Amino acid sequence: MKVLPVGVDALLVEVSSDDEAQALHAELLRRRAEGSLAAREIVPAARTVLLDGLDAPARLAAELTAAELPPAPPRAREVVEIPVRYDGPDLADVAAHWGVPTGEVARIHAETEFRVAFCGFAPGFGYLTGLPSRYDVPRRATPRTAVPAGSVALAGPYTGVYPRSSPGGWQLIGTTDALLWDHARVPAALLSPGMCVRFVPVLAGEALMTDHALAVVRAGALTTVQDLGRPGHAHLGVPRSGALDRPAADLANRLAGNPPEAAVLETTLNGCAVRPRSTVVVAVTGAPCRVTVDGRAVPWGAPLRLPAGALLDVGPAVSGVRSYVGVCGGIAVEPVLGSRSTDLLSGLGPAPLTDGTVLPLGRPTGVRVRVDVAPQPAPPAELVLRVTLGPRDDWFTPGAVGTFVSRPYRVSPASNRIGLRTEGPALERTRQGELHSEGMVLGAVQVPPDGRPLVFLADHPTTGGYPVIAVVHAADLPAAAQAVPGTPVRFVAVRRR
Repeated sequence: MKVLPVGVDALLVEVSSDDEAQALHAELLRRRAEGSLAAREIVPAARTVLLDGLDAPARLAAELTAAELPPAPPRAREVVEIPVRYDGPDLADVAAHWGVPTGEVARIHAETEFRVAFCGFAPGFGYLTGLPSRYDVPRRATPRTAVPAGSVALAGPYTGVYPRSSPGGWQLIGTTDALLWDHARVPAALLSPGMCVRFVPVLAGEALMTDHALAVVRAGALTTVQDLGRPGHAHLGVPRSGALDRPAADLANRLAGNPPEAAVLETTLNGCAVRPRSTVVVAVTGAPCRVTVDGRAVPWGAPLRLPAGALLDVGPAVSGVRSYVGVCGGIAVEPVLGSRSTDLLSGLGPAPLTDGTVLPLGRPTGVRVRVDVAPQPAPPAELVLRVTLGPRDDWFTPGAVGTFVSRPYRVSPASNRIGLRTEGPALERTRQGELHSEGMVLGAVQVPPDGRPLVFLADHPTTGGYPVIAVVHAADLPAAAQAVPGTPVRFVAVRRR
């Protein structure tokens, strides 16, 4: 058993097999249930278990290093059958890699009994093992930006089914209509670790009627509902999500008279326009922008009394990326797993707003406290991100690590709520093989095959297969949410405390 520090409050425990990872995961869950282990997240993955949110990681690391791995707990055999059409766009490439006709790929895959080794990447996504190692296939050299929901895919030793449309680099061999994740179902996930799975081949072939609501007149480029997110579900493949610029969202709530957990609107670049059906108090924070009520300029960063029927227009960001709109009572859409946040990766929570959407509002929770002074940091002219190296910095040459913490990068236009992508010098690896998927923390700096660092933000996948060279300190991530494309980025190494 090998224990690696991840950031300042997390550990990555490496074992020699998926079975050992499952046994360790079960033991750690038992310890947390009995109160002898305090961890916010315990995430099993391929031959690793990630523990996040630890109070004393160094002490726990020493304890785990000296401990013997417990035997895996027995589990009843559960079999799930998933109908599949073997019609994927990469079927011919997989057949060529295996050296067999395409029909033989379908036969081999359908006759294999798979087992769910662990869950991750997205809610409902199971990593299925069972194919002999001679059928391992590499990920695509260029990942797709959008893999359709229901795609049956292969990568390395694993088979998986994409629960919803999302980016991905796996080889697509088929499609299914099976619903892998349904938050209204109990349990929400069709698959869970330890289950057996068989693929069965098949032939291809209203507005809210209430006055306590907010009507969306102009949705803007991307406006979503966000709150504190849904931590604690990473082991099911559910990202944390939540407001990217947490201090700005907290301030919007404070100005509007809400508790910190109330849901706000997060706009992107060009703002939005809304019309309340009753008189409300609102506040706009985050990226500075022009704010008007019925065409009349009003203060940004201050509480406003918005009459019923008036049009609040949050204009384009003058600097920065994301503005926040707090409304007294909060946005009261139906929570999913305890949060109202929109998660772009998993699809949980309300969909991004569209023109004509009507949002219910909550009732005020108490007396609003007047805020006379509400300082807000300016969006960064240069983004300085403090990082703690590891856990996979040994996958890179010493020169690459030096480049990472000394050379400038720029924010890429491809950045989004999932991750801040960068442009700049590529980082050279010392190891060219593929990394088994393992748990990911907020702020992890993952390095994909193109060598350009990618900083994981709130909607990041809970597991990933590219090496993490470092982890950004949480206090620096709000500034990353406001860094416009082209902003210079510097990574500064800080010693682990």
